[in-house]
Amino acid sequence: MAPKDPSREAYFPLIEKKYGQKMSYWFSVMKDLADEKYPEQIAYLRENYGFSQAHANALVMYSRGSVSARRFDTPTAYYKTIDPVQAKTMRAIFKIITTKYPKAELVIAWNQPMIRINENYVFGATASSKRILMSPWSADVIAAFAPKMTDLNVLKKTIGVPNDWDVDAKLILALVKARLAECK
Repeated sequence: MAPKDPSREAYFPLIEKKYGQKMSYWFSVMKDLADEKYPEQIAYLRENYGFSQAHANALVMYSRGSVSARRFDTPTAYYKTIDPVQAKTMRAIFKIITTKYPKAELVIAWNQPMIRINENYVFGATASSKRILMSPWSADVIAAFAPKMTDLNVLKKTIGVPNDWDVDAKLILALVKARLAECK
């Protein structure tokens, strides 16, 4: 289980315990891999030392100078980093949900805005270069609603909408309602 502390260093005691070497040893391994690309560094740790993806990522990213996995503290900070049109659309999506569900919390998780209700993540969105990707945190919910979303880019885990999407409140609330039903 990942530590609640977003710093990469939070993984170090677990890495030492699980893989039997002090961090100084692992830093020397990373020094030898300094000229390799990220995927090769991760693969090396996984194949040669049995590292989990999370532990390998923490060590590699720390060695590359990224001391924390957290990039944004608030949704507002996230919105400042994306296209203003995308930010407007995402705000509208989340406002629809938080208006209908007053107990809903808009939080940052996995460095993107997410709606959490009663400790369950029920909806999230992120901006990509060409669209906004939404997710009700359930491939089953997406599959059930796919026939109603033929005009959108529906994938297994996400729903792509145009950056300037005229937000379909009924669809958004139906997706959230279906996700909440799953959580019970």
